[in-house]
Amino acid sequence: MKLHRVILLPGSVLPADLAYGALITALGPDTDAVAKGLELYEADEPPADYSLDTEVTGVLREADARGWDTFHLVGYSGGGAAALAFAQRHPERLASLALLEPAWAGSWDWSPEHTALWAQYDELEGLPPQEFMAGFMRLGVKPEVVLPPPPPGPPPPWMAKRPAGIRAFLKTFKTYDLDRNRLAAFDKPVYFALGGLSNPDDYGEVAMRLSKVFPEFQLETFEDRHHFDPPHRIEPERLARSLQAAWAGAERSHRV
Repeated sequence: MKLHRVILLPGSVLPADLAYGALITALGPDTDAVAKGLELYEADEPPADYSLDTEVTGVLREADARGWDTFHLVGYSGGGAAALAFAQRHPERLASLALLEPAWAGSWDWSPEHTALWAQYDELEGLPPQEFMAGFMRLGVKPEVVLPPPPPGPPPPWMAKRPAGIRAFLKTFKTYDLDRNRLAAFDKPVYFALGGLSNPDDYGEVAMRLSKVFPEFQLETFEDRHHFDPPHRIEPERLARSLQAAWAGAERSHRV
């Protein structure tokens, strides 16, 4: 049986192997899955010229090293924004695109609520790392959501890079040219997983806007999930079934 070839990009907090371990297990032997770490964290500090194109180049390098002419791409949060950039730059390389609440999706058609939310993200600049992370997480969920406290004990070493990494993402989002018309020309299936408890002015609006852009757009809502307990970690079996169905359909219709 033919394997589904897929690259999975994590968000700006958890390393790729921790983020996607459960999902890769649930996908099983019919999927050749690569959890690829972000280029953002290859060095101690983000590159001075970091942009989403840095991640696009990294995905290309990974696929080429494996001899994959085409593949499925999955991206969560910051990795979802990078996946959108890849779909814009190299649509011919993708069999499908799966977006797990991308952190940003272009600068067009923002509602007043979405604009106000991004002003709140801007206000986090300059806060100490612990306050920055707490504020960043609070903005991503509905007001009634109780976020878990940090785990006991000292943070893992990789956590020290995360505030700077998130700031680098927020910086490139302000200047990156994600072109709506180029995305609208992407004619492969696009799957979007949305948490029912995530901030609707953020990820809900992103889903709504992208549904008007991509010709083949499928939205699935995970009612009990939010951005910081996402389905790829909490409901990996359900998400795996949805992804496999999308991939099988893409491979049938486009003969990947």
